[in-house]
Amino acid sequence: MATSTAAPYLALLSEKDLSLKSFALKSINDVVDELWSEIANNILEIEELYEDESFKERKLAALIASKVYYNLADYDSSVKFALVADDAFDINEHSGYVETIISKAIDRYIKLSQQKYEDQYSQVEIPQQLTNIFERMLQKAIKENDLRLVIGIALDSYRLDIVEKIIKDQLENETEENVLNLINYSLNIATSIVANTEFRSKILNSLVSIIINLKNPDFFTVSKIIVNLNDHNLALHLFTNLLKSDDTNNRLIAYQVAFDLVNSASQELLDKTIANLESSNSSSSSPSPATSKIIKILSGVPTCDFDITFLHKNNNTDIQILDKSKEALDGRNSIFHSAITFENAFLHAGTTDDSFFRSNLEWLGKATNWSKFSATAALGVIHKGNLSQGRKILQPYLPGSSGSHYTKGGSLYALGLIFAGHGRETIEYLRHHVVENGLSAGTDEVDVVLHGAALGTGVAGMGSGNEEIYEELKVVLFSDSAISGEAAALGMGLIMLGSGDEDAENDMYAYAQETQHENIIRGLSLGIALLNYGREEQAELIILTLLDHQNPILRLGGAYTIALAYAGTGNNKAIQQLLHIAVSDSNDNVRRTAVIALGFVLIRDYQTVPRLVELLSESHNPHVRYGTAMALGISCAGRGLQQAVDVLMPLTKDSVDFVRQGALIALSMVLIQQNEKSYPKVTEVRELYASIIGNKNQDALTKFGAALGQGIIDAGGRNVTIQVENGSTGTLNTKAIVGLAIFTQFWYWFPLTHFLSLAFTPTSIIGVREDLKIPKFDINCHSKPSFFDYPPKVKEDTQQVYEKVESAILSTTAKAKARAKKSQKAQKEDEMEIDEKTESKKESKKVDDKEKVERSEKAEEPNTATSTLTGGEGVEEASSAIKYSKTPYKLENVSRVLPNQLKYISFNKDERFVPVRKFRSNGGVVVLIDKKPEEPIQSIKTVRQLNNKDAPLPKPFHLENAEGDE
Repeated sequence: MATSTAAPYLALLSEKDLSLKSFALKSINDVVDELWSEIANNILEIEELYEDESFKERKLAALIASKVYYNLADYDSSVKFALVADDAFDINEHSGYVETIISKAIDRYIKLSQQKYEDQYSQVEIPQQLTNIFERMLQKAIKENDLRLVIGIALDSYRLDIVEKIIKDQLENETEENVLNLINYSLNIATSIVANTEFRSKILNSLVSIIINLKNPDFFTVSKIIVNLNDHNLALHLFTNLLKSDDTNNRLIAYQVAFDLVNSASQELLDKTIANLESSNSSSSSPSPATSKIIKILSGVPTCDFDITFLHKNNNTDIQILDKSKEALDGRNSIFHSAITFENAFLHAGTTDDSFFRSNLEWLGKATNWSKFSATAALGVIHKGNLSQGRKILQPYLPGSSGSHYTKGGSLYALGLIFAGHGRETIEYLRHHVVENGLSAGTDEVDVVLHGAALGTGVAGMGSGNEEIYEELKVVLFSDSAISGEAAALGMGLIMLGSGDEDAENDMYAYAQETQHENIIRGLSLGIALLNYGREEQAELIILTLLDHQNPILRLGGAYTIALAYAGTGNNKAIQQLLHIAVSDSNDNVRRTAVIALGFVLIRDYQTVPRLVELLSESHNPHVRYGTAMALGISCAGRGLQQAVDVLMPLTKDSVDFVRQGALIALSMVLIQQNEKSYPKVTEVRELYASIIGNKNQDALTKFGAALGQGIIDAGGRNVTIQVENGSTGTLNTKAIVGLAIFTQFWYWFPLTHFLSLAFTPTSIIGVREDLKIPKFDINCHSKPSFFDYPPKVKEDTQQVYEKVESAILSTTAKAKARAKKSQKAQKEDEMEIDEKTESKKESKKVDDKEKVERSEKAEEPNTATSTLTGGEGVEEASSAIKYSKTPYKLENVSRVLPNQLKYISFNKDERFVPVRKFRSNGGVVVLIDKKPEEPIQSIKTVRQLNNKDAPLPKPFHLENAEGDE
């Protein structure tokens, strides 16, 4: 029978006999969950029993006090007494009370542990009881084999010792494969959740030491850590380990790691690794050919060659779209001329196809001043990665030619774009023009050339950390010329990308306060942001300094610094800062930038962005609305996310022209490479672009946005996407993020639009052998072919309508014709009957043939669950609706494979070519094991090989005389 009152037990608490008090407490503990409200009246008496150190059941008194406070919802007091209750608090008890207290205790421990680690000079002390309950809880989870939970909590509380112990214990009892899974999980936690950069480095270094000491190390995991640590010494150690034995498999792994590093590492890391490898190779008595090949791969030349070969070979540009836009937009208007220039550049990015310019020389001749600069620079986007021919192609426009200074400046900028992130071959040439003209800045002609040279130098030497180039650009900056100074400031930021160099930061901030030119201040603001890329909390001081400045351009720089310092981290503090600026700053430009910056911070958590900015998209301030569009475009780029499109579509009908422009550009970024099967409403968006461009009543800014949208949605011959994360290493794509950040500056300066090309990533699989040749072979794709096919090209309207013109007929002529008609009537009727029958047969045959084709296509493509897509679900939902087909169709090597298609790609183990790395939805360059190297194979020639006009060496032969004697 349940006790209805606790009064008898509470009365015993006043007795002097300690045994009676103990009995009372035990009885109260049994009924506290039901009678806590009555017991709460005596809580002070219970607390006094706990405070009596001579009382044996004091821990039980603390437990009862904890339960009472829990029921009173005073969780802080409840946790406090639960901790001192020590072993009286049973963590194995299955109750809401225990679960809540443990959760609150762990939260408190994590908070105190983080504070203690981050501020080592603080007086933060963690109570021993709190540590005990934390460790007891983790031990319980370890016994239950819930190791991932333990690792997550341990890393969140900065207890690396616990993680190391778990992994080492597992090494004794489990297989290395299971241990590697735990290591990879720890790596993911470290790179995506751990906020403190110092502790993150500590975790990564610890994981590396564990991996390298395994019997079968996972070198691909090590390569991810190398990128995150930006450690060239570790890269050297990795390559040395792989090449120390003459093992073919290890050698191929080294080549694959080198290709991965080219796609994800900074230019500084690559340069230093190359220098280390060259040094060790030259000092060796027998230089290693494998090391030489790794040096060649790390130079980026093979990767660029493979990428442009893919883009050139698979170019699927619909030139009719471009031609129609050119006809609709008057080339004499500079904004329209620039719009077509950028659209052409994006459509043909990396394809090396510049035929549109050659076919439209008259239109090109309409370019004046900076439009001419942008048009010349567009060649850099079109030939991006064409390292072997880039300089030669631009030779007619480079300084020393007879062209205008706008053409010369644009060509230097173009040269930088061609060698973006791989500037070793051209950086000296670009530097020469910076140095040569640096002291003469101030005149129009020199400034334009310097503008192009500074931008080209910055983008070619991006992330190299070269202090000499930085100092040369600083000379240009200090000349205080608005045109060249802005470009120099951007170049300085690009060269020192992510370095956090204090001297550079102080130089740039100091000069931003001295100069009177807004252009230069803006360039320096963005330069400081680039300097602090990926530095997170280490950039806090400069962020606060910039945000507190009275100059709105520097506050704008503060918002960009948050964007780049916390890119992809989803940091709550950064998001709160940006939202506060977005609704409170007095300057529209700052508010717009703060909203755009949200897109960068939430790159990895992109699905939350539509929800976060939905209210901002309805703001009364058009600059905030524009910011929401661009934030969605940046964070959801290439994702085909339905929720993002739902927010953007109403903005395409906004009352303000530049808001419509932003929405049109952002839509193309989200829907890049989508077709009707993967995203049914994409046709509607394409038609929207065409209708806006063809509508004479639309304003110029909206048409500009529509033209850019057409270029982006079909960029790179419909073979590239905007990818802000590297598939192979899981790290952020630095080049893409930097390109997007500077692209948003086209608001102020159109030529910076070309920077978007840095974010374009070829969607390909390129299998290469050990000799770096591309063999011809087939790859399996287990899905419906049409789901990932190119969108259909625009149908050209070839029907011509002729207007009938009535002619005057004399009466005599009419009578003569009437007589003639009577005699010919019968014959004509017979002929017409025969003709009509023939025509009807032809038409029916055409219809039959068409139906046969459609039926055969349906037969070839088994019906899959595409009916769920009719509502326009977006590629994230759509891809889950595709059935995995057991009978694959074949793709040739060097084919277009979309990111969502990669999960359906497979290699047959029994075939000649298989990847050296287990294929896990990784596109790009795939190093292959050739199981039959002695057999001949047909190779695909790269663009570099096709451009190499040197005649091959003749084969040995014998000359014979007329009699046949040798």
